[in-house]
Amino acid sequence: MIDPALAHFSTVFMAFFAIMNPVANAPIFVGLTEGLSDSERRAVAARAVFLAFAIVAVFAVSGGPIFQLFGIDLPAFRITGGILIGLVGFQMLHGQSSTVHTPRDAASAPRNSVLDLAVSPLAMPILAGPGTIATAMSFTAHGDLPAVLEALCAFAAMCGITFAAFVGGERMTRALGPHVIGVVTRLMGLILAVIGVDMLVAGIRGAVAATGADAS
Repeated sequence: MIDPALAHFSTVFMAFFAIMNPVANAPIFVGLTEGLSDSERRAVAARAVFLAFAIVAVFAVSGGPIFQLFGIDLPAFRITGGILIGLVGFQMLHGQSSTVHTPRDAASAPRNSVLDLAVSPLAMPILAGPGTIATAMSFTAHGDLPAVLEALCAFAAMCGITFAAFVGGERMTRALGPHVIGVVTRLMGLILAVIGVDMLVAGIRGAVAATGADAS
């Protein structure tokens, strides 16, 4: 019997893994950092994942206050987040890069400095895009400390894997080839689509329950 806490952590981790998809993002990183030295590439990768973690951590920790500030209830956010994540997964399932997380001109983005490259488009929107933020806020929406720490630990582990994928991007891309990367992208898209539908169903159930409670 799988421990419920471990099972939930695995769900959170796989949600981040699917939406960040380091296998598919590694070739994008290689293209963006073409011409840089190995040390510069490591610096870009480190800054990108650090900034991505900081962005997601802010939204994960302040998700509850943000909801209260804008008058957003949890079911509505889960419905919206489920649709957004489902659309990202649908695009990936068809072998397409999601424009929500990966701008179509990312490979030709201007590289004025190493820091600019780490901030955009790597940290935002490729790593910490709207889908990633929505995923983090959905798992931490109740605001309890264990849920926040669990999401942050899962995302920190995902950032470590992403850093390794970026640093070894050239070798991994050559070893796997475009066909394997395409298969992984479609698999991650399927997982994301399922997670999105699950969030959508949970949101609808919550909205129906809240409506019934208000009616009574």
